[in-house]
Amino acid sequence: MANPSIHSNRKYLVTGGCGFIGSNLARTLAEAGAQVIAVDNTQSGVAENLHGSEVQFTAADVTDARNWAPGGSLSHLNDIPWDAIFHHGDITDPRHGDDEKVYQRNTSGFQNVLDLALKRQCRLVFASTAGLYGNGPVPMREDQPNHILTAYGKSKEEMERRAVAAGTRIPVIGLRYFNVYGPREGHKGRAASMIFHLFHQMTAGKNPRLFEFGEQKRDFVYVKDIVSANLCALTAPSGIYNVGSGVAEEFNAVVAALNTALGTDLETEFFKMPYDPATYQMNTHAEMSKARNQLGFSPQWSLQAGVMDYVHWLQAANNQSGVSRSL
Repeated sequence: MANPSIHSNRKYLVTGGCGFIGSNLARTLAEAGAQVIAVDNTQSGVAENLHGSEVQFTAADVTDARNWAPGGSLSHLNDIPWDAIFHHGDITDPRHGDDEKVYQRNTSGFQNVLDLALKRQCRLVFASTAGLYGNGPVPMREDQPNHILTAYGKSKEEMERRAVAAGTRIPVIGLRYFNVYGPREGHKGRAASMIFHLFHQMTAGKNPRLFEFGEQKRDFVYVKDIVSANLCALTAPSGIYNVGSGVAEEFNAVVAALNTALGTDLETEFFKMPYDPATYQMNTHAEMSKARNQLGFSPQWSLQAGVMDYVHWLQAANNQSGVSRSL
């Protein structure tokens, strides 16, 4: 984790601040002594993700330009001397049913936030995605051709295009997240990580279920590493960077890590993959040289260590709340 002193007494805006990554980031910044305002329309994020923190919360939709106009619900943000803006206020489900809505809302929200950053001449850090690589060659490098499979990926490609254009005027850093898992993702439901869903299957005594035959690979990255990458972006040059673990793990390895963390020995049940292989990423693997050399980020959590830490968090949260699905 970057030195917390870099955040002390600074002013940060986090859009999508009630969501999975946004809430973890906002809480970390506030814990370091920063003044943090989180904005979220709570259509997917939940305010509970910020409970117990010093984060200030504004309920509003960043995609609606009227909210930024004088008298709008976000107009007060135009005059704050931000040290940095972190943009995570997107529709993040790559299998959302309305492609046009995903593209329009994601690109318009980004443009509104980019306009604010340009006005305030402050740093902008935003969430991009490894989905841009599709089924391209691995390990995936930032300079390889995109292979767009979804409207979500198309929206991120356009956001990156605008970011690169603006990056000569202000620092703009795009972080291509790989497969993120960790605390405060339960509100995402179907779109939550496979680790979250398998945890609930296995703690209910059910056998874990995987696509045949669990040999698909993902670069699983723990949310604590994602937060660390965002903090590194506070001093990095403009650019687009991979943020993964740098390791591609089979789905079977996830089950093994969960069995170890839970002290179980449940056998995997395999079923046919319901998705068209042409639109499903079979293997993601981040090439991390640029992130290490220019972003200054090196992942610290292996899959096994991250799953163990996450399982402990889920178990503690379950014991405290008594309602696991609310996590």
